[in-house]
Parts: sequence; structure tokens; C-alpha cells
Amino acid sequence: MIPASGSYHLTNVRLHASLTRGLAAAFDTDGFALADIAVADSKIYSITARGRSDSPAGALDLGGRIVMPCFVDCHTHIDKGHIWPRKPNPDGTFMGALNATGADRAARWSAEDVARRMDFSLRCAYAHGTRALRTHLDSVAPQEEISWPVFEAVREKWRGRIELQAACLLGIEGVRDKKWFESLAKRVAAANGVLGVVTYMLPDLEELLDRVFAQAIKHGLDLDFHADETDDISAISLKKIAEAALWNGFEGNILVGHCCSLARQPDLDVLDTLDKVAKAVCTVVSLPMCNLYLQDRRGDNTTPRWRGVTLLHEMKARGIPVAVASDNTRDPFYAYGDLDMLEVYRMATRVLHFDHPIGDWPQAVTSTPAKVMRLDGFGTLAAGGAADFVVFRGRSWTEMLSRPESDRIVVRDGRAIERQLPDYAELDDLMVR
Repeated sequence: MIPASGSYHLTNVRLHASLTRGLAAAFDTDGFALADIAVADSKIYSITARGRSDSPAGALDLGGRIVMPCFVDCHTHIDKGHIWPRKPNPDGTFMGALNATGADRAARWSAEDVARRMDFSLRCAYAHGTRALRTHLDSVAPQEEISWPVFEAVREKWRGRIELQAACLLGIEGVRDKKWFESLAKRVAAANGVLGVVTYMLPDLEELLDRVFAQAIKHGLDLDFHADETDDISAISLKKIAEAALWNGFEGNILVGHCCSLARQPDLDVLDTLDKVAKAVCTVVSLPMCNLYLQDRRGDNTTPRWRGVTLLHEMKARGIPVAVASDNTRDPFYAYGDLDMLEVYRMATRVLHFDHPIGDWPQAVTSTPAKVMRLDGFGTLAAGGAADFVVFRGRSWTEMLSRPESDRIVVRDGRAIERQLPDYAELDDLMVR
């Protein structure tokens, strides 16, 4: 239905208040209003409330379908993606995932292997409607010398389709090697990347965090942490990160992922942590699909008893920016997934109760991650902005979130893209065990 050339006018579309700031319209209890969108020269020329003016001849009536800005996926691992067929998780546990991935990385992660799997992953994300994506890159020696040049080449190849960012990933114990970690920080800075580590409750955690913040300040880098991906109540590295940010006077952006253990801690401890996270201006991203898969996997015919997600509602109530993202796809940390942010939002709505009311939760997959990634104009719909949006068949949340919406229309620069998903068979030659 979207013209292949020229300007056009979409009428009777359903837009959400949280994603179309400034639209003067009568929004319903779910936050939707009917509106018209004019597109010209790859930009949104105007957005007006339905009925405010006559539709021009040839306008396309969408019958109340939902239109959302393209997605922003701020926490992924496309260097790991799609290795499941050759290295599955033996038992579904976190340690099973860690050991399987480490073995596969040491044996198989050549430049060609990483590049092909990255490209496959990005074709999936692009077809599903993602406009920007941050990936973590395993950066334990010697993998950083392979994966970072590959990422830079892939980023250039995908320029104009998906805005790509990368954050290094290593256990914080690796920071103890001061000389090597400083060289890694220089490598990340040279690639315009983000400095990232996985935090654990080590005896010298505070000292190691100081080193991380010092390198970020020295090289002008934002920070991205994996924290407390466990049900261990004593895991409080989210609080330690916030404290380190405050006492180091850090002024860059901080994104912290997972934070699962917070949901199991006493209320007074939770409040103390959240107050510090808010003061430190950290953004928190929950990964509902991956953590449902990994957390509280008990074995022995025992059902898991908690969801593995963090306290996003409590965080949001304190003004802490919160997001959800894809995390891993078809690797030992998560056997499923396809970098489809609609699937992520659907799952988050069910698991984290992004409803009753909907409020501004749609920002969790659009404008909030765009802000922490410093992507101006991403994740919103506005006159003068890029005509990058997704047209869904659903006319309400219950319609849109009840089906896969596999026939959605992804519009980039004002034109509908070809949404052909890559065939898994393309990677068969890489999957020989």
C-alpha cells in the first residue's frame, strides 16, 4: 500500500501519545488517537489529528491500524547469535551457557564466522523493524582483536539501515590487568564504542569499578554493565555501580542490564539502591525473554518460581529510565528469539505487566533506549523527522499483541522495505560440530 516513489498521505492511522509528542488529539484510555500522516522526501511532513482537515485525493486509509516508530534495541549479542545448532546449552543454566559459549568462542569465532552470523542477525532485525541496535562484543583476549574490526566493517556495511553501536564485554576481573584493560579501552574509543563489563560481587569490586570509570572518563566513553544476573540476594552490584558513578562524578550515559537479584531483596535495601540509581542517572534495561529462560531453572522436575525480571515499575516511579531489549538469540544463553522487538514488547507486557495502564511503556522499546544511546530523533514520530515507522494490522493493543504481526509493513525513509527473513540454511556450513 505504500507508494514506491513520491509523496503520500496516510489517513485514519492510530498513534500513541507517548510516541508522538505534541500531537493535539483526543487520546483514548490506551493512549491512542486517530491521525493522518503526510510523507514527503523521506521525511514526515506533518502529523495531524484525524478530522482536523480534509484528506487529499489519493490518501491511503489505513482503517485505524497502529503505526509506531521503528524500534531501538539497546542490549543484544549478535557476535554470539545463532551458534545454538553447533553448541547448545547442555542444561539450560547460566553456567551451562557460559561454558558452552566460551568453548565455542575459543574454537570457532574467526572473523568470517562472526561476520556472517552478525549479518544474518541484522537482516532479521531490519526485517522486523529495528532502526538502531547496540551489541555487546565478547572482548576477552584474543577475541577483541577479531571481533572489533569485524564489527566496524559490519557497521559500515549497514550504515543507513541500522544504526549500530558496540560495547565491549568481559568479566570485571579482567580489569585487574591494568595495562591490558587500558589498551582495550583505547581500542573501544578508536571504534567509537562503549565501555562495558560484567560485574560480580568480588572482594575488590569497588576498586575495579573505579578503574572502569577512570578509563571511561579518560577516553570520553559511555558505560554499559551486565549486573546481578542471578537470584542471589547478596548480589548488589547495581548499587555499587551507582555509588561508583556518584563518587567518580561520572557525567556520561550509563546503561545497566539484567539486575535480576534486586527483585528478591528486602524492601529497605531495594529503596536504598533505587535512590542511588536515580541520583546517578542510570538507565536500566530488562531482558525478559533471556532471563525467563535462564533464571530459576531448578531441574529435577521442579517448576521455576520467579520471573527473573527486575523492578521496572518501581524504577520508573522514581524517574529512572527503563527499557527492555532482545538480549541473546539462538545461542546457549537463549535458545530462541529473532531480534524482533515486537516479540520482546509482547513478552514484556505479559511478564512485567506493561498494562492497566499502558501509560508510556511503549517508550521502553523506542525513545528511552534511543536516549541512552544518544540517538536524537530515533524512537518517536514527529513532523520533520525521518519517515521510519512500522504499520501493524492491529488496531488496539490486544489485537497487535495477540498475533505475531508477521505481515507488518516496515517503512524506511518513506518507502516499504522488502521484509524477506534470511533462511537458517544459509548458516548450515558454519554449524558442523
